Amino acid sequence: MRVLILMLITLLVGINPLKAADKSPIKIGALFALSGPAAFIGTPTKLVAEMAVAEINKAGGINGHPLKLIMADTEGDPTKAVMAVKKLIEVEHVIALIGPTRTGTGMAIKPIIERARIPIVMTVGGDPVIMEGKRFGSARYIFKAPQRSSTAVKKIYAYLEKKGLKRVAILTASDGFGQDGRRWLERLAPQFGLQIVARESFNPSDTDMSGQLRRLMYAKPQVIICWTIGPAGAIVAKNARQLGLKVPLFQCHGLPGPKYIELAGKAAEGNLMPSTKLVAWSELSPSDPQKPVIAHFVHLYKDVYQLDKQFPINTHSGYAWDAINLLVRAIKRAGLNPQAIRDALEQERSYVGISGIYRLSPKDHCGLGTDSMIIVRIKHGAYHLESY
Repeated sequence: MRVLILMLITLLVGINPLKAADKSPIKIGALFALSGPAAFIGTPTKLVAEMAVAEINKAGGINGHPLKLIMADTEGDPTKAVMAVKKLIEVEHVIALIGPTRTGTGMAIKPIIERARIPIVMTVGGDPVIMEGKRFGSARYIFKAPQRSSTAVKKIYAYLEKKGLKRVAILTASDGFGQDGRRWLERLAPQFGLQIVARESFNPSDTDMSGQLRRLMYAKPQVIICWTIGPAGAIVAKNARQLGLKVPLFQCHGLPGPKYIELAGKAAEGNLMPSTKLVAWSELSPSDPQKPVIAHFVHLYKDVYQLDKQFPINTHSGYAWDAINLLVRAIKRAGLNPQAIRDALEQERSYVGISGIYRLSPKDHCGLGTDSMIIVRIKHGAYHLESY
């Protein structure tokens, strides 16, 4: 009874739990593929999340409360992701989450997040996690830090429109991410006066896509767009070079980084792709508000925490940083109630992050437009800002 009375008094006087004398840690769950086929993305994302938390705690945490990450390995497997998120919510009692690594695992945990009413800022590329409707379910508590696939497609198509390239062939992976890309490539083409003249797909584990590329070329496209992440993108580039294809090859926004150039070798030369500004940040205009933010992040990543020695910076590197900081800003405004945190996230309009300036809303749980992206071209083994 005494405890109940104290709780009621607290509610009545409106005491913010973050201002209480108790400085216990604020627990946030983190789901990443730390093993399995997506570990090459999940592991460095985990390290960036830990770097972000360390910097926040150095600055005093949230009103004196340290932030604590409770980590879970999804292994890139939807079933294991479901088990992991249930444990974080039901056993660890986290007030919010970040992650996971892959669109498929994001979709698997989506209904659990919605039922538990715990906000999450995902670090996946695909749009379905924040899409709603009969096919995708609800997404009231789900946000994401990376650009939407549709935003990346618009960035590519604006470039093609500017260059007068109208005949497009698409080559997409058969997984959730590839299918999401294909959906938007097909849906948005008419808005930019473009024609999809040929379509092919492949399994992400395939080791040769020469047959698909040959069939695409029968349609005489002016450009080929490939939509995948991981080694498959480099295989496509090598196959295109071996076949002597002369049309430009566009990769998607999930590939910009040193690993792609390492795997594709000389075949990477001239390849184009949409990217976060992080990949070619030094070439940004001094007036770009993201430039000093990215410069500080790069300094921490390379010089202070020395993560670059093991995991060179790529387009994914800033996602967990932005996800953590978006949550922290929301918690500072809303306190520890998950519903209030969700509402505060939805009202975020001005966070200048690594991946863009976030302007979230009830209708957009990503909040990044095409102005958050650049087109990069690989020249002499490095990414450079493509002007157009």
